Amino acid sequence: MTRRRWIADQVNNNRAILTGAHAGHLTRVLRAHVGQEFDVVAEGILRRGKIIDIQEARVEFALGDEIPAANLPSFTIVLSIFKFDRMEWAIEKCTELGVSRIIPAVAQRTESHLAAAAVKRTERWRRISQQAAEQSRRISQPEIEAPIKIKDVVARQATLRILLDETESAVTLKSVLESYPAGEEVTLAFGPEGGWTQAELDLFHEAGWVSASLGSTILRAETAAIAATAIVLSEIVEA
Repeated sequence: MTRRRWIADQVNNNRAILTGAHAGHLTRVLRAHVGQEFDVVAEGILRRGKIIDIQEARVEFALGDEIPAANLPSFTIVLSIFKFDRMEWAIEKCTELGVSRIIPAVAQRTESHLAAAAVKRTERWRRISQQAAEQSRRISQPEIEAPIKIKDVVARQATLRILLDETESAVTLKSVLESYPAGEEVTLAFGPEGGWTQAELDLFHEAGWVSASLGSTILRAETAAIAATAIVLSEIVEA
């Protein structure tokens, strides 16, 4: 039987601890008990863990042997902020698929009230990604940065920087990826509801970003993010 996996909130030598609601889910929902074993990610290393102490909002593990685990590729997605319920769904699913970093961004067509509220949502997005990482048995959750402006996104460096652009008709995402070796660092940027403005497209292109398309249909922002993430990971993960 596959053991449930947890990402430790605190690590001290050969002890790992879950705290708060994280611990509460293990104790109240899963009814864990002292002596039960789980897989525990401690400072990026997957190890066997046995529960040695349970309190209301704290579960402590004794850490055992390291367990071999696959490393995920370096893959960043930039999500121009959109309606929070759908953005949370995109964050959850892209975490399950294997992104390593998620950058929320304020684009010109991002609704002003969403942009204003986004900073306070960052911790919630991190909790969602942690839960999704544990559920999908990753050894780490993606880094979720605080929201930034598009001009700061444009300046980000990566081996391959791709702009998903619904006005692009000749170049597909898959064709761009096929021209680069597997294992390269990739950053993929998604526009907000309503798409990129021409000024933003010009800014990206001047900085050397490559435009690509997901096809002839117009996808919702969360659908585009999930579909493109699956395509990228299928191409860049080395066999």
